Amino acid sequence: MTQKVYIPSLTDIGVVTNVTEVKGKMKKIEILLIEDNPDDVELVLLALEKGNIIDNSQMHVARDGVEALEYLFYTGAEANLHLNHHPQLILLDLKLPKLDGLEVLKKIKSHPEAKKIPVVILTGSKDMDDWTESYDLGAVCFLHKSADFSQLVEAAGLAVLGAFELEKSLGV
Repeated sequence: MTQKVYIPSLTDIGVVTNVTEVKGKMKKIEILLIEDNPDDVELVLLALEKGNIIDNSQMHVARDGVEALEYLFYTGAEANLHLNHHPQLILLDLKLPKLDGLEVLKKIKSHPEAKKIPVVILTGSKDMDDWTESYDLGAVCFLHKSADFSQLVEAAGLAVLGAFELEKSLGV
């Protein structure tokens, strides 16, 4: 018997109010996917494609925590002052090589510009401590890798639409 897990959507928490209206007005947005497993990268890309999001997105994939931070932040003398790239959404795996996802999330949420970027945790972890710490650090929601594919498609689409709405409300 398959157990259904409810994943609150961004419409449920009030971030997106009219999905159809937003999707029609959505401009191309940049999404940073931080994931080391090639199968999970493919799964997320398929979910975004199935949800007709991929056409409205510029995707960048980082394979570990260090690569993700190098992509986001300038290095050298400019380090930590400005963002090198400013994605509108970050999909972050917690179990990463070189630097784990919680450390990446801490770095993002401690930066004055980067902290405004919505971070969605994409994980297979069932450890409630990971979930609690991620929310405490500023993650907006979780997408569990073992979720039904249709739920992943819906949740990924709503996360992208929520990022668009947030950007619009901030006037970025």
